[in-house]
This record gives sequence, structure tokens and C-alpha cells, in this order.
Amino acid sequence: MTEAPMRLWEVFIRSRNGLAHQHAGSIHAADAEMALQAARDTYTRRGEGLSIWVVPSAAITASDPGDKDALFESGASKPYRHPTFYTVPDEVGHM
Repeated sequence: MTEAPMRLWEVFIRSRNGLAHQHAGSIHAADAEMALQAARDTYTRRGEGLSIWVVPSAAITASDPGDKDALFESGASKPYRHPTFYTVPDEVGHM
């Protein structure tokens, strides 16, 4: 009998309604159901979780830190995105 390959999963937990899910850590599991159970056992032992997401690590695409300048270009080079770029005519009144 062969063992199922263990995949790496990323775990995200929401602690309360109205809050966003936060990355809690990573686990190894053969499938999504096992990953969910392992995440519950590992990261919510004290009842701190309300919702758990498990995502295969291979499904996450991340930016390269070396591309930081191209991806997160400063707004200073795009003044049209700032409200101070536009003049409001006097007849408009209060905005």
C-alpha cells in the first residue's frame, strides 16, 4: 500500500466576525479535508478560531521582492491620482 503524498498547505484563521482571515502558518496533509482537520487541531486548540481556510501552497502566486519598484511605484509619479491635481471651479461650492 502506498502512502498519499503530503502536500504543503497554508492556513488562514478568522478569530471573530467582521475581522479578516490572518495567516496562521503552514501544515502538511494529503488532501484538503485532512489539512482542515490538522489546521483545526494545530491552530485553534484554545477555541480562538471562528473560520479556517486551507490553501495549497502551490496555488499561491507571489510577487518577486526585486520587482517592488515596478509593482508598487510611488504615487508621486502619478499626480493625477491625487485630488490636489484637479482644480475645483468656484461655482461648485463645497464638495
